[in-house]
Amino acid sequence: MSRRLFAKKRADPSARLSRRRLLRGAALGGSVALGLPLLEAMLPRRSARAEAAASEPIFGVFFWANGLPWHAAHGEAQGQGGHADLWTPAQTGAGFTPSPLMVPLGAHPYSVVTGLEPRTEIPDQPPGQGDGHMRGFMVTMTGDRIKPEGFDHPSHTLTALRPTLDQYVAGHEGFYDVLPRFRSLVLGVSGARFHDYGHWNAISYNGPDSLNPPLMNPAQLHSLLFDVPDDLVAVGRRARLLDAVMDDAKSLRTELGSVDRQRLDAHLEHMSEIQRRLDLSSGTCDIAPPAPGDTGDLLLKTEIMAELLAVALQCGLTRVFSFMLTSPATTHVFNNLGVVNDMHSVCHAGEWEQVRSVTDYQLQAFGRFLDKLAAQVDPMGDTLLDRACIFGTSEYGEGWQHSVKELPVVLAGRCGGALLPGVHAREPGGNISKAHVTMLRAIGLSTPSFGWSGGETSEQFDALLSG
Repeated sequence: MSRRLFAKKRADPSARLSRRRLLRGAALGGSVALGLPLLEAMLPRRSARAEAAASEPIFGVFFWANGLPWHAAHGEAQGQGGHADLWTPAQTGAGFTPSPLMVPLGAHPYSVVTGLEPRTEIPDQPPGQGDGHMRGFMVTMTGDRIKPEGFDHPSHTLTALRPTLDQYVAGHEGFYDVLPRFRSLVLGVSGARFHDYGHWNAISYNGPDSLNPPLMNPAQLHSLLFDVPDDLVAVGRRARLLDAVMDDAKSLRTELGSVDRQRLDAHLEHMSEIQRRLDLSSGTCDIAPPAPGDTGDLLLKTEIMAELLAVALQCGLTRVFSFMLTSPATTHVFNNLGVVNDMHSVCHAGEWEQVRSVTDYQLQAFGRFLDKLAAQVDPMGDTLLDRACIFGTSEYGEGWQHSVKELPVVLAGRCGGALLPGVHAREPGGNISKAHVTMLRAIGLSTPSFGWSGGETSEQFDALLSG
């Protein structure tokens, strides 16, 4: 083939580049594969823009601690102070004016649902399962109540009955056609903790007694996402060893009883995930940013972690994440705001003005997080927020009395056009799982119903969905 004919063939605009195309080379004595960001050449020419946005939805959770400043809708005691509701917009429907606490979210596409609360049963024994710190979080994040077995209110010991939403989506057979390198990323910012054990350290559960601790160091996150393994030969060797072990384990299955087979199957599933991660561990991203430093500034660290996450999402390293700004019942001290005590103590002391100030600051962090996702634009002009459904929420409605009324619910992003931004839906006393159903259907998951233990619903918020 002549040089001219070869050049003509390479420049053919009708040629379609595979979405799985990698840049290949050699390093450290082994082969290396570098993932590509979404390129226009990878998209079908017909309805490319719509198909690109709709084909790969992103789901994430942004969590801040200790709810919102209290007001009369949270309860009788909360109403005696006469404090204004700074969260609920005055108008419902499309085109609402953002409330004061929503102003930090800026002009990003988002809708809000107000008035929602848990509708699950509260068993009498063991006592204390109605505590909003625990019940509000668990129902908001899993759709089910706290696991009664092992619950102890005095020591604040609890666990989930089922996965949190991020892990529910990441593990759903309908979400991933081809698994990325990471099923999900679990990230955090503030290291302050109410307790140094269990539930108080993370917002992501795989299931009972299975927490996913958040990765909170920017340099470690950068290394996890973008470093090429030091020894690709060793990686391959470990993968081959796992193959041998799994073959042996499968042969063992025929000799076991039903209960042991179930345990073995769960173990094999875990090992299969390790195998998959090893197979993909040589793939990284060719648009990786420089390795960042760490900082104690909550807003700046949010920006750093969000920028790394945004690149990972753009590269297709994952499509699911949870982002814990502050942990449940956080003891973070916002001394930059003139608040000398930790947030948890400030709530219980009834310091409404300080709670307002801290809540506004946390929502500023949410706004900056959205900034970073909006800044990543693909060749067709779509941002990550155009593809995303991001669930912004907290552990309860307010922290002074632990009320679970008026849970904060933000749905940020357009989800490929499935979500309608700029809508305020209000349903006082409504079921929080109605928001869950809405989000899950927006990202394309078959969801006849969601919720358990009395909180089940098949309803959705029609006003937030495009079709």
